[in-house]
Amino acid sequence: MNKKRLALLLALLLACITLAGCQNTQNQNAQSTATEVPSVAATEAPAAADIAAPENGEPFAVVDNDKDFSALRTPGSQEEAYEYRTFFRPAVDGINQPYVGDTMPYYEDGTWYIYYLKEGGDSYNHSIYLATTKDFVTYTEYDDPILESSRSGGQDGWAGTGSVVKVKDTYYFFYTGHASSDIYEYMEKIMVAKGTAPDKFEKVEGWEITPPAELGQKRDFRDPQAYYDAENDVIHMTVTAAQDGKARILKYTLSGDLQKADYDGIIFTNTAAENFWNLECSDTFRIGDKYYLTYSAQDDTLWYAMSDTPYGPYGEAKRLDGKLFYAAKHVENADGSYMVGWARRSESPSSTSEVSGWAGNLAVQQLKQKENGDLALVPVKAMEAQFDKRRELLIDQDQVETRAGSRYSYTDAFTAYESFMLKGKLTYTGKGSFGLAFDYNGQDDKTKIICLNPKEQKLQLTFNEGSTLITETDAPLEAGKEYSFTYIQEGSAGIFWLGDEASLTVRLYGVSGKAIRLFAENNTITWTDLREYTR
Repeated sequence: MNKKRLALLLALLLACITLAGCQNTQNQNAQSTATEVPSVAATEAPAAADIAAPENGEPFAVVDNDKDFSALRTPGSQEEAYEYRTFFRPAVDGINQPYVGDTMPYYEDGTWYIYYLKEGGDSYNHSIYLATTKDFVTYTEYDDPILESSRSGGQDGWAGTGSVVKVKDTYYFFYTGHASSDIYEYMEKIMVAKGTAPDKFEKVEGWEITPPAELGQKRDFRDPQAYYDAENDVIHMTVTAAQDGKARILKYTLSGDLQKADYDGIIFTNTAAENFWNLECSDTFRIGDKYYLTYSAQDDTLWYAMSDTPYGPYGEAKRLDGKLFYAAKHVENADGSYMVGWARRSESPSSTSEVSGWAGNLAVQQLKQKENGDLALVPVKAMEAQFDKRRELLIDQDQVETRAGSRYSYTDAFTAYESFMLKGKLTYTGKGSFGLAFDYNGQDDKTKIICLNPKEQKLQLTFNEGSTLITETDAPLEAGKEYSFTYIQEGSAGIFWLGDEASLTVRLYGVSGKAIRLFAENNTITWTDLREYTR
């Protein structure tokens, strides 16, 4: 009996010890889950397919078809290898590369028709060609001109910028007729073609609008932008011109059958400090209860002015983007308003001193109206959505702090693929510049930089490690404030957006296949939520 009791007591004691041990192990495991989170830097990086984003579980993509740029050692050879899709560029004609000049967008039934002056290739005197798109992501190029400059010379020996408007069942294409020589009385007139579809037009012989006598000049009279008022069966048209040495925008009212054209006068005069000769590619449109006028000041940037009533009076004009986004015009559908223009190119891809060539790649940005009526350019949603493959960064985590004194500090962070999108957030504390630095040839003094400059309140593109300013735009920058950014690049064309505060179109030759670095000088920058995507 005593032996049985002893055995029972030993069994109970063993059970208690086992239960206590289990409970202790559970407590230790719970503490480990809650507090022991190893840093990325302290662990060996797993394969890309096994990595997940810590915040939202977004996995890194496994990509095995990145274009290899290691053998393409010159900017020109890289440019020839690019396959442009979203920043549309016409196909090569023989051995000649043509480019997109002034754009004339038109929307109908789910299709965007982007007419453009085609520079080079088989285009005679930058005739008007067409590309169409459903989403601003991929384009269908039309091989033949929609309107060809007159090969026999004459008033439209050079076809110039215009616009398409539909009046009942007829499409009208108003365009600039630029004379083939100085022997003609008028260097520029407004001319028209008509058609039964938006891709087929025939010139209307004998129809024209000439500059009004009060302009006092017969050379600058171009870029007709037309809109149809169905209720009154009239066409409202704006035209770019100059009078008394000042750039003006004029207005006409045309009858729906084009039998009558009344000159309504000047609706806008350049008031900027710069004495621009022409306000090119003007456009008028409405968003909400505000009316807008946009134009590209000749050899300058895109501007806009705002009014409470159609066709003015307009308030002070303000810039949008920099000098590399040019000749942009407005187009809209139920989903939003867009500015369609071209991204300027260099005369030579190897140049480290200029981006000044006429024509380039097609570029599109969405318009956002702020509460006070001001406009901002932001990314087109479909353009962002195409970049759906998250890529590993060159830093261990998605956040990093950059501290720098008077010398530039660089941190490798991203990779310049053939096409990619960068996203992130940033705050800063100092007054020095910071941003994204692109390796051009392995030498720091040739670095190309997208620069945020708090001291000058500018967003800039500079070459040669900041010593050569290429283009810039105003950017309200405040220390301690958090900003988000998006950057999309395809080939050598790119656009940087600082939230809805500023946008800057850039051209970066010779950077593909190399690291993109975070840089700073005389500042401390906290970068968070850093992401890179390809498609």
